[in-house]
Amino acid sequence: MTGYVEVNSHSVGNVAKYELEGGGNVFDIGLIFAANINYDGQRAYLHNNPQVQAQLDAADSHIRPAQAKGIKILLSVLGNHQGAGFANFPDRAAAEAFADQLADVVNRYGLDGIDFDDEWADYGANGTGQPNDFSFVYLVQALRERLPDKLITLYYIGPSAERLSYGGVNAGDLLDHAWNPYYGTWGVPDVPGLGKPELAPAAIDIQGTSSSTAASLASRTVSQGYGVFNTYNLGAADASGYLSDVTRNLYGKATVYVG
Repeated sequence: MTGYVEVNSHSVGNVAKYELEGGGNVFDIGLIFAANINYDGQRAYLHNNPQVQAQLDAADSHIRPAQAKGIKILLSVLGNHQGAGFANFPDRAAAEAFADQLADVVNRYGLDGIDFDDEWADYGANGTGQPNDFSFVYLVQALRERLPDKLITLYYIGPSAERLSYGGVNAGDLLDHAWNPYYGTWGVPDVPGLGKPELAPAAIDIQGTSSSTAASLASRTVSQGYGVFNTYNLGAADASGYLSDVTRNLYGKATVYVG
């Protein structure tokens, strides 16, 4: 199970506050939502807003306790209305330069990987290019070379999700997981190279999807043999009752809030 956390308001460490009845983590992956891909007029660059940076700077409080329990913590990267995105690097060198920045933040702060969310880029703004066929593949290829043992995941949305193969390289062969981005729905990400164990067709908003829908999506995940369940909007309040409706269907166990 994934847990996207809006760190403008909450700590990504909240993913460590839930366990399955009898032991075990509810959340396997916590995602810091979100850093941005920005544009300075000449190149794309990674930008952490003050809230994201605060989580990284205080990793001992926000990140390490979750990692100590075996939960992987990823940095999600999102467009920022400036024209720069994962799908419009003008050449391989530009994609590799951005991959260098991503790898640096992962290594510097002891993170477990990067999540790509190709929304809100506003491709074409500020004189930037439109999406091309090679950009995202080059980026994932470069990042995998730099982070061979880390997780690279795809929030399956936007132009990047439509351009997953180029020059005989499939991005899916280099990705670890992909998930449906539309909360309260079922949709199988079409990522050649990833099979059912790596995909999350079910997605829920913990604060916006009804418990009955969440429970139904969990049941469908198991019955159809998929290996990931995507959740968003984990806050500070105890959500164990809601999550129990999910985990009983995923694992046959209730969720316990351990604070």
